[in-house]
Amino acid sequence: MSRLVDYFVIVGYDHEKERSGSSCGKILQRFPKSDWPDCHFTPGIELFCQPTGWVLSSQRQQPTFFISVLTDIDADRHYCACLTFNEPVAMTTKPDDEDLEDPDVIIPHHSQMFAPKSLILITRHDYFETFRNCLGIIYTAYVDKLPQVEIETLVGNMIGCVQAPPLGGPQVRFSIGAGDRQALQPALCSTLPITRHVVALLFQQLGIQNVINVFALSLTDHKILFLSQSFSRLTESCHAILSLQYPLKYTYVYIPILPSALLEVLNTPTPFIAGVHSIHKEDIKELLDVVVIDLDGGSVHIPECIVLPTIPEPVLSRTMKALHMILHQDLLMADLAFPPSPCKKPVSLEQKDKEIRAVFIRMLSELLTGYRSCLTLIRIHPEPFITFHKASFLGHKGMVEEDFILKVLNGMSFNTFVSERGPPYRVCDIFDEVYANIQENVRDEKLDSSKMVLNISDLAQQLHNNENPNPQPYVQKVPRPTEGAYSRIHQPTFPVLDEDKVAAIIEDGISNQTQNNNDLLRLTSTRLQKRIVPMGQAISTVGDRQKIVDNNARRLEVLRNCVNFIFDNKISDARIIFPAVLRALKGKVARIALTSELAHNIQSNRAMLEHQQFDLIVRLLNCALQNDSSMDENGVAASILPLATSFCRKLCTGVIQFAYTLCQDHAVWGNQQFWEAAFYQDVQKDIRQLYAHQYEEHIMVRWRKEGSRQRHSMELNVNQSQRLSPDQSRSSMKQKEIGALDIAAEQLRIWSTLTEAQQQEMINNEESTVYSQAIHYANRIVYMRVPLDCSRSLKNLTFDDETKSNSNITASLAESDSIDAESGFDETEVSGSVAPDVIRFVTRFVDKVCQDSGVTEDHIKSLHQMIPGVVAMHMETLEAVNREAKRLPPIQKPRILTPALLPGEEIVMEGLRVYLLADGREEGTGVNMGGPSLLPAEGAIFLTTYRIIFKGIPCDPLACEAVIMRAFPVSTLTKEKKLNVQYLPHLNQWLQEGLQLRSNIFQLLKIAFDDEVVADNVETFRKLVNKCRNPPTVFDTFAFSGHSIPQPVTLHKQKEKNKTLKHFAKKTLMKTAQKAGLKSGLKSKHSSSHQKAKYSLSPPQANRRSLTPRSSDSESEGGRPGSEVFDDLSIVDENEFGSTLMADPQALEKLLEKPGYHDYVRLGLGSLSVTSSKDRSNSEPFRISSVNANFSVCRSYPILLVVPQSVSDDNIRRFARTHRQCRFPVITWRHSRTKALLLRASSFHSRGLMGMLKHNTSSTTSSGESTSSLEQEKYFSVLVAATPNSARNGSYKASYSDSLDSLDSLIMSGATGESLTIPETPDNFKRAPKTGKSVRTSLKLKGQSLTRIGSSKERNRTSTFDPARFSHPNGDVSQSGDLIHNSVQGLKKVSLYVLGEKTQMKGVKMESFPKCDFIPVDFYEVRYVKASFKKLMRACVPSSGQGPEGTFLHAVEESGWLPQLQNILQLAGATVDLLDVQGSSVMVCLEDGWDATTQVVALAQLLLDPFYRTLDGFKALVEKEWLSFGHRFTHRSNQTQATQASGFAPIFLQWLDVVHQVHHQFPLSFEFNQYYIKFLAYHYISNRFRTFMLDNELERMEAGWLLEEKRAHRLDDLDEEAGFTQKHFQQGSLGVPIWDYIDKLHRKSPLFYNFMYSPGDQENVLRPYSNLANLKVWDYFTTEDLAHGPSYDIEVAQKELSQNEETETLEMLGQHTRRVVNGCYDNVMLQQPDYFQWQFQEIQKLERDLEHLPRKWKTFWDRLQTPARDPNSLPRETSLSMQLARSHGRSIHKRSTLEILVKGKMLGEAARSFAQPHRFEEMTYTTAVNCDLCSELLWGLVKPGMHCIDCGYNCHEKCQSSVPKNCTKLKAVSDSSNSSSSVSRPSLSETRTIQAPVAERIAMTTTTNQMYERYPQSSNEHVTQKGWLYKRGAFKLKGWKKRWFVLDSMKHQMRWYDSETDPNARGQIDLSEVEEVRTVGTKHVQGIPKQGLPKKVDENGFFELKSTKRLFHFLAANAEAAHEWVDKVQGCIQ
Repeated sequence: MSRLVDYFVIVGYDHEKERSGSSCGKILQRFPKSDWPDCHFTPGIELFCQPTGWVLSSQRQQPTFFISVLTDIDADRHYCACLTFNEPVAMTTKPDDEDLEDPDVIIPHHSQMFAPKSLILITRHDYFETFRNCLGIIYTAYVDKLPQVEIETLVGNMIGCVQAPPLGGPQVRFSIGAGDRQALQPALCSTLPITRHVVALLFQQLGIQNVINVFALSLTDHKILFLSQSFSRLTESCHAILSLQYPLKYTYVYIPILPSALLEVLNTPTPFIAGVHSIHKEDIKELLDVVVIDLDGGSVHIPECIVLPTIPEPVLSRTMKALHMILHQDLLMADLAFPPSPCKKPVSLEQKDKEIRAVFIRMLSELLTGYRSCLTLIRIHPEPFITFHKASFLGHKGMVEEDFILKVLNGMSFNTFVSERGPPYRVCDIFDEVYANIQENVRDEKLDSSKMVLNISDLAQQLHNNENPNPQPYVQKVPRPTEGAYSRIHQPTFPVLDEDKVAAIIEDGISNQTQNNNDLLRLTSTRLQKRIVPMGQAISTVGDRQKIVDNNARRLEVLRNCVNFIFDNKISDARIIFPAVLRALKGKVARIALTSELAHNIQSNRAMLEHQQFDLIVRLLNCALQNDSSMDENGVAASILPLATSFCRKLCTGVIQFAYTLCQDHAVWGNQQFWEAAFYQDVQKDIRQLYAHQYEEHIMVRWRKEGSRQRHSMELNVNQSQRLSPDQSRSSMKQKEIGALDIAAEQLRIWSTLTEAQQQEMINNEESTVYSQAIHYANRIVYMRVPLDCSRSLKNLTFDDETKSNSNITASLAESDSIDAESGFDETEVSGSVAPDVIRFVTRFVDKVCQDSGVTEDHIKSLHQMIPGVVAMHMETLEAVNREAKRLPPIQKPRILTPALLPGEEIVMEGLRVYLLADGREEGTGVNMGGPSLLPAEGAIFLTTYRIIFKGIPCDPLACEAVIMRAFPVSTLTKEKKLNVQYLPHLNQWLQEGLQLRSNIFQLLKIAFDDEVVADNVETFRKLVNKCRNPPTVFDTFAFSGHSIPQPVTLHKQKEKNKTLKHFAKKTLMKTAQKAGLKSGLKSKHSSSHQKAKYSLSPPQANRRSLTPRSSDSESEGGRPGSEVFDDLSIVDENEFGSTLMADPQALEKLLEKPGYHDYVRLGLGSLSVTSSKDRSNSEPFRISSVNANFSVCRSYPILLVVPQSVSDDNIRRFARTHRQCRFPVITWRHSRTKALLLRASSFHSRGLMGMLKHNTSSTTSSGESTSSLEQEKYFSVLVAATPNSARNGSYKASYSDSLDSLDSLIMSGATGESLTIPETPDNFKRAPKTGKSVRTSLKLKGQSLTRIGSSKERNRTSTFDPARFSHPNGDVSQSGDLIHNSVQGLKKVSLYVLGEKTQMKGVKMESFPKCDFIPVDFYEVRYVKASFKKLMRACVPSSGQGPEGTFLHAVEESGWLPQLQNILQLAGATVDLLDVQGSSVMVCLEDGWDATTQVVALAQLLLDPFYRTLDGFKALVEKEWLSFGHRFTHRSNQTQATQASGFAPIFLQWLDVVHQVHHQFPLSFEFNQYYIKFLAYHYISNRFRTFMLDNELERMEAGWLLEEKRAHRLDDLDEEAGFTQKHFQQGSLGVPIWDYIDKLHRKSPLFYNFMYSPGDQENVLRPYSNLANLKVWDYFTTEDLAHGPSYDIEVAQKELSQNEETETLEMLGQHTRRVVNGCYDNVMLQQPDYFQWQFQEIQKLERDLEHLPRKWKTFWDRLQTPARDPNSLPRETSLSMQLARSHGRSIHKRSTLEILVKGKMLGEAARSFAQPHRFEEMTYTTAVNCDLCSELLWGLVKPGMHCIDCGYNCHEKCQSSVPKNCTKLKAVSDSSNSSSSVSRPSLSETRTIQAPVAERIAMTTTTNQMYERYPQSSNEHVTQKGWLYKRGAFKLKGWKKRWFVLDSMKHQMRWYDSETDPNARGQIDLSEVEEVRTVGTKHVQGIPKQGLPKKVDENGFFELKSTKRLFHFLAANAEAAHEWVDKVQGCIQ
């Protein structure tokens, strides 16, 4: 027994240190005065008496009581019970100096101030209620002056006479001498905390989830801080959290009540649980890593830097369910139809407390299930030393990734738990009982949920009995003070106690308690007896082990067979199943089974192996280690240790190599925790063997019988014994081995009975065992840490777990755990050499395990001396092993297969041995898709002048007969990526170097270089690839470099280019001026036709280079060299080309023979004329002009152009400048029936249509620009006149007889009965200006439909504008139906439709262009095409496996590729309808005229003209539209080094995809097949043919192949290999055209022919569906042929097939032998041809067999006759369903056309409604503002800008004349009937090239902002406050500005404007983001800069608004206005 109270202290207010009513505490008296020897007095106790500080109060306070907890240096807790009351204080004033002479003179000054005084009990026991009673009695005796009660007696009796009974002892009753009766009832168990009701109270305050979170945070060593106004609640809550952690003990800082003076303790880096008063709530906000719990508010604040640990499932779910049953019983019955009647007696808070604690005890028992099986016994005597095998515990329970469990096991609390509860023979408590039964209880509760309630109740009752062991409560008597005694006016001060009297009483009491203590201790010792701790369920039986074994039975059987094959030396059989074994080793069951199988063979003396056996065993060991982590949670590495030191092979006489020399490259060997755990496991085995012989079977049986009365046996499997019969149970018990803990328990039990000699003998034996094992492990560590090649550093041997995975990009070593990370060793000490590092590692290991295990110092020193010698000897041994191992013949690797090459293709770099790794495609891996495992493959990579080729064989032996080939042209390489360490489990190799090569033909080479490839060769390969990919010019590509090509021959000229020095100087100056942008061209002074005239491009906008073409995309492409031969900026001289061509009509006639030019003659578009205009015949409406013969008009246009007959060449030269790049409108196709024209051009210059027609910037250019505009108007009028329907007004008849013969029929009648929906513009349509600002919506329509547009009864159902922007002056919201009505009414049959960009159409004077209509349309910019293509490539050819959400279809959808195809189809469809149905001409003017324009125009012709759907016609179409009209193939395809920066733009590929979509919908309408389209898609970027090279005809003319003579075909070409021999390629120095190659191939075989082609049965005009549902992903993007690479290099495919199949035939149509065809390996078209292909093959074979001359396949095909119809039968008519289907298709097609026209007309109407000029005024900008026209910066005092006072438009002074007149300050509409359309404000930041195609999103999804926009801006209904305020800029350099502010309560915004009438907000603050708004004090105003403010301001008018983004500063007119703004904003926030 011990004292109940150690010290009694009286602490009072220290008046001497008082400052302004506050001071500190002062110990007035303490008893006893001297310290107890066993308990020293705690200094600083006065701080804890008043935690918030010692202050005087003006009112009497009631006495308070609370208990603080103090912790001494030995981690023992002392409880400080404090009762505080107030005493009146006589305040005195200090006397004057003259009164100091008389020290007795004091002038008292009384006041109503009261000082606190505290009575304190310091104790080591937690009888809180007893302490409250004792202090209360002392206070009662003082305040009520109890008779015959002296306070000295009370204090003396408390300290000296009252003894606290020991835990588990009987109840002790006592009195302290005031007539009181009290009792002390100790708990039964010393380890169980006593809580009463504090846990239940904590749950009431915080709730279930919050307490669970705080519990998890406290267990994982986080900082916990409680806040409350009550000190008692702080103590109780902290105690409750600690109680919930039972059986774990909290070992960090614990301060339930932290005084204010010690708040700095909260900054400690160590974890803590503390509590502070709520008045410090603001002081703790700066604590970033502290979890703050507000007990009064019931909230828990977890900082962002803390990740909330989660208790694992299903333990958490069961715990939550149980807590809900206890605390919320009404919740379980809330849904019952007939709830039971409520219980009359409510459950007490204390009962809930015990039930909650029972739930948490069960939870921790379940989490720690099996922990005793993971205890490792190292020493038994003299003191047991036990460790915990953490890795084994986590591995068996599958919790390696559970962060919560990991942190708990690593915490100090769990270490204490192991040390206290690890011994097997000790005093047990409730947790040991619950732990032993928890798994059985959980299984029963799963079957019957009601058992959970019973088990919890039983456990709660045990907890209750522990705290209340006496069923008969003792009625205590405790005097209490009189009610209101504290408030008595005349209350004396607390008396000074007689210290001698108290000391005497204490001394007497102590002497009388000695005898009583001895009796009580003897009684208590019988209750606390030690016993054997129940083991509980074994960790190995926690999971469903039988199910795991069943699932792995087949794999284990394969593993066992493989191991048997290896040891039986059946190597070939073992290698066949070896890949399956390696895959099986990914499971832990297989890895464990492998170690046991190998250990069994070691026992059979089969450790010495042959070389092949040794290699396979090492691979198995490495694979097992590879798939395990460095933690070794499954014990695989520990099991491999003896195996690696046993298996060996003989290298030569006396030299043996063990397996460990080849198993060292694994992180587990560098993990010191692994070595310690393995060492302790082996020590435990030795300790068990040391004592096992003493325990025979009968001893074990007797022991189990003795322990049967204890509830659990040691290690007997209860479930197993229940399932077995009694005999079997007995036999199994006999066979059961006794465990180490069982032996330790018995040894501890009999320890006291042994003699001292026996005890010492046991100690020595155990110490020797540990020492010998330490020697053994020191050698093992040396074996595993010293590499075979000692020159290697240990750094090369350490890999992180992630590094060893099969991922492409691995974690760096910097991110992984270093070798010394576990021990905290400073890595700077690592020398890098092997010997010192290994010695250091082993020494640390020895020190750690020997000191823990109690090894003597002498043995430790001898170990230290031994280690260097062991390392040196082992390194010397390894030198011989390494030397002999290098002499072994290398592992035979597959031979490198040489790929087949094209004629002229040469190998640049010989094959490097690599492994082709699997990428994200599942084909070929044999996993989910099935089939053989073709990847990874082993082979070599080759670089040729044409391709990058991989060729090899699969690593899987079951598929090794196949040949894998993957290749792509080097010109298609788009991205090279370096890969880090790769691990191949098939080969058990670490491959350090890797590359990932991605091609834009949808191919990916992911390779890892073999270890025999040195790094220099890898780097050389990369450099050569880069060199071949980026040739200087196109003449260095394979199309030319495969032959001896001289430099391009300069064409013959009449005069040398630089004949004289003067001429040369003139040329140089001209070039310099052009490059500087000072001069753009020259004009001859004389205009006579016989003089030499030089032409250049007319000057476009000032910001463009005059001669450098630029694309419409936003990239910088101006630096591109326009020509690959000559300088781009050279002046094009007529004498260079023009004069030669004009003088030689035969040259022009040659051009007409080309397919593109010849098509003009077929279309009847005139003939070539080189005579003057006077001699021309006007009989033909059109002519082929040679105005561009010298490329002076347009460098990117062809030489010959089709123009109207009446337009002269001079007229063309004059108006060409109105178009960008001078690409003026030319006729490219003419409808054979309607005679409508299809024209193409680039977009207009903004000055060409708007600036030139409206503004004259200078007198020098006005005449020229007006002339250009007039010529343009004349040209348009000529085109209108050339359209037949302009004269006949639609007198021609349409080809259809139904009601859909015109667009008007669809508009007015709604034939299909369906509504017309105006489609929305996708987000990625919208172009953003250069500044990055979003283009503001110029037209907003909700997604409503149009049926009979224009009908009066449907007027109200039409689409409406956004009423937030458009309102009438009276505030009524207007409808926009009239605008749509007006737009549709404008869809008259005009003669010419111009499809262009939005900016072109705004300022067009329609009266200048009669019978023309300008329609703005949507189209995708090139940069969007590029971005979409990149995403499409990643979707079709992913580099790694996609996640569950990253499906293929989702990735294709994210790319946005199909909507781009849909857009092209819709634009081309509209063009088709306008030309074919309406008979109007169409002019397409998009961007620069060479990308989107070409796509639309070429597709429209393909749909309209059946000729283009033939082989010859398609060739003519591509030649004419793509090649002649200057699509920039070299630039877009990045064919040269100079074009790499722009990025690959697949414009032509996208068009081919659209053609594929049309072909898919109309397979009978095309002469060519899908393979033909794929062939062109492959070779237009392969650089094998010259056709798709260079950017225009000018460059091809300079290259010399435009006028090339065409060779006649040789007769013997067909006898050769389809023209594949060298003679086919020898075409001089000008390369090979692809068309010649296709023609020869087509003559030989029907490879490109579509056998379903039926031109007579199909309609001439195709109208494909453009819905996304009708579009498909092109299989060109997704398929590959691993057998021979891409099949588009036909010669290569033939050769590879012939090599692979080993057949005699060289034909590409395959063989007839029966075989399995794999989709990703074989080309199905080649291996399984269709019927016609097969028949032609048979014919060719028959001709060879009969030795006949081969004939063309077309000859046989043309001789075939279609089946003749019976003349007597009725003519076949189209069915009604077919007619309806076709009618429906045409209706949908024309509806799409109508939607485009309606959107365009609506946009045009809206744009023309803004014809209102701006009112500009000069303005000086002090902040960064961008010009809304040119997007450049507007800033500075020197250069003021212009600002519109109406709409806020900002621009430069120089840009003012170019600003469109579209001010949004609309005039009031007087007559609403005349102007009923509401229009929107256009973008203020539109640039010349718009970023969003036409109208903004129509049918846009309503967002929050759009919902707010429905309310008018000018409405005052929701304006809470408005007025002028000064606002400070965001940056320090920005000053104050006066703005008009509006506080909008509906939109929840605070907006500011430049003026009160400004309709456009300059900015806004979202009030949802506002955190605080407050006025600024005067003292803070002084530091605010006043830049921009008036001189006199009211300093009280400043206020601040703090949002989540920034801090806003405002200044109001005065203080009243500032307070009003603050109140209004606060009102909106609340």
